[in-house]
Amino acid sequence: MSKIYQIYGQDAHEMTVRLLEASNACSLVPAGGSVALKPNLVIAGTPESGATTHAGVLSGCIEYFREHGVTELSVIEGSWIGDETMRAMRRAGYDRVCEKYGVPFYDLKKDRTRTVKTAAGPIDICCRALDAGLLVDLPVLKGHGQTIMTCALKNLKGCLPDREKRHFHAMGLQKPIAALAAVLKPRLIVVDSICGDLDFEEGGNPVQTNRMYLGTDAVQLDAYGRSLMGLMPEDVPYVELCQQYGGGNASWSEDNVIELNHPTDSASYPRPSGTVARLTKNVHEDQACSACYAALVRALYTSRCGQKEEIYIGQGWQGKTPDGLGIGRCCAGASQCVRGCPPTAEAIVSKLEEMQWN
Repeated sequence: MSKIYQIYGQDAHEMTVRLLEASNACSLVPAGGSVALKPNLVIAGTPESGATTHAGVLSGCIEYFREHGVTELSVIEGSWIGDETMRAMRRAGYDRVCEKYGVPFYDLKKDRTRTVKTAAGPIDICCRALDAGLLVDLPVLKGHGQTIMTCALKNLKGCLPDREKRHFHAMGLQKPIAALAAVLKPRLIVVDSICGDLDFEEGGNPVQTNRMYLGTDAVQLDAYGRSLMGLMPEDVPYVELCQQYGGGNASWSEDNVIELNHPTDSASYPRPSGTVARLTKNVHEDQACSACYAALVRALYTSRCGQKEEIYIGQGWQGKTPDGLGIGRCCAGASQCVRGCPPTAEAIVSKLEEMQWN
């Protein structure tokens, strides 16, 4: 089972470098090979909106690989059909990163393609993605209006020309997403889960998780991300479908998650607004870590069970015995508790639904 490296904080550049160093990512680059960085630039939106990959993830990758002798680096991406890639890259601040480090940015909408046989039939894929010595997938973990979740596997859809993206939607997304990932198969994935949106790929309702994680199996990382969002396998079926097609292994356990620091190393959760405020009206927060609070927010959103119990979360509840549901190790004294540091949204959803029916 592949390892998952995880870190908490807000500095995307520093967090990325630490993840790459801990995992010895440079060993994945073939001798004399190139590295292509594939972020998520679905629209011309800022990373703070929860839609796109933080520019610091790119700069961290570039600095790390440069320091380890990689000279041929590039950033590749093609925004969705309704937006211009170059407009999106400037909005996300990638133009400044590419200029600073002298790294070219390639709009895949203008790239040549090759037809590849897949489990969903022939798919036209951009050559710069296919020919990279090491394709590095840099997705955002966030919600999606059609597929519920998007992360490492679906982010590869940006490696297609617009005509193929339209074809994917005509095929229903699930099968072609799985089939594409099984043949393109990135060998390194760095997931930006600092503030992914709750339920929409365009952003607008970001949830401040202050978390990033890295691995080498895109199927496994999507299965892990699905759990962090409180979703079930049936909610995101393309994960297991990709496993069936030979794209990776969906299995993971807490034992193979390597924590580089502690959730308390990230800032406390900011004051909620909008959708998040409505979801947390019964939540008593006192010095909660971002990762723990975000897991609760995602669970409340996913469960939709109308939970009316009082919920307690944060380090300020340590040693106290509130009457209600405690979230995380700090609230172990509550009358009921979901343990973990932080617990997954999946575990919180299970507890909320159990309490609803009891």
